[in-house]
Amino acid sequence: MIRKALFSGLFAVLLGMSLLLGAASGAGKYDPGASDTEIKIGNTNPYSGPASAYGTIGRAIAAYFQKINDEGGINGRKIVFLSYDDGYSPPKTVEQVRRLVEQDRVLFLFQTLGTPTNTAIWKYVNRKKIPHLFVATGATKWGDPKGHPWTMGWQPNYQSEAKIYAKYILQHLPEAKIGILYQNDDYGKDYVKGFKDGLGEKAQTMIVAEQTYEVTDPTIESQIVNLKSSGANVFFNVTTPKFAAQAIKKAADIGWKPVHFLNNVSSSVEAVLKPAGFAASKGIITAFYLKDPDDPQWQDDPGRKEWLAWMERYYPEGNIHDSFNVYAYTVTQTLVHVLQQAGDDLTRANIMRQAANIRDLELPMLLPGIKINTSPTDFYPIEQLQLARFNGERWVLFGEVIDSSTQRR
Repeated sequence: MIRKALFSGLFAVLLGMSLLLGAASGAGKYDPGASDTEIKIGNTNPYSGPASAYGTIGRAIAAYFQKINDEGGINGRKIVFLSYDDGYSPPKTVEQVRRLVEQDRVLFLFQTLGTPTNTAIWKYVNRKKIPHLFVATGATKWGDPKGHPWTMGWQPNYQSEAKIYAKYILQHLPEAKIGILYQNDDYGKDYVKGFKDGLGEKAQTMIVAEQTYEVTDPTIESQIVNLKSSGANVFFNVTTPKFAAQAIKKAADIGWKPVHFLNNVSSSVEAVLKPAGFAASKGIITAFYLKDPDDPQWQDDPGRKEWLAWMERYYPEGNIHDSFNVYAYTVTQTLVHVLQQAGDDLTRANIMRQAANIRDLELPMLLPGIKINTSPTDFYPIEQLQLARFNGERWVLFGEVIDSSTQRR
């Protein structure tokens, strides 16, 4: 009887331990960088150097993760966000990403910024099978699920955006003589390809001049003088913020007044148009997918109010007039959605699987009608845009929301 009781007791203990171990092992599936308590995310950003205007994006992302952590994290796990300065220098990006992957052992990379910098690392991260999510560049090549299945873009791709400008020119400026300024790398060339594809056979006769610059150049003033001398009356400005501001100001200084198209990545009023001068910027056309926080039509919008409350509490040193802070807020909300979908399966394969399974996601600071969608064969999350013109004080939307997926190829 005693032996039977001891055996029953021992069996009960072993059964209890087995159930506890089973529960613990079933609590979560993890790859390096994830645990029951945290999710470690890596990022590089140009906090210094020629593209430092984008530095606020990294700071705003960190501020949004602080909000998430204060609210209990994601599925009970706190976010550890490691962001290093790469100065917009590809060799530095390689160094910092290796540090994040091999020393810090992050679960994945998020919002690494820049076309040349991401180009320098994407073969490495795909070979390592590290999710490389929502990269901060619209280069068309980030939507390559077959060749680079671990890398995904987020914003509308550059070629599609450029085709929208080309379509507008063909419809409204059929006699245009076009001058182009672009950064001499994959970023600039991607925009130019989309633009020429959009113009079709008209590109050969409508484009009268092309000028390039290097990211290390101190100014682009001579290029603007050359474009004016070409007789161009339409200007396609494919530049990052520092050079965009220089181009706008120089054109005004020399009395060149073309119809001016500015790529979306440099549409920030605070970082570009204000330094260039509002009078000089009047009439510029760009394309939007996010709400402009200074647009009066959003003054009472619940999404803007929510964003503003977050800025005031979590990023008070940030500029509420800077659209890059709207961008950071919205892309980070997209990632939070993915992590919530991933649940307790925090393996790299599942993170990528969930990123490729977003359905009609609407976020507070996206323009009405714009939704985020992905699939295993579609790595372009946002494919809708609306044109806007700067009126000397703010951007004013016009026309309809355009689905750029039909413009891509």
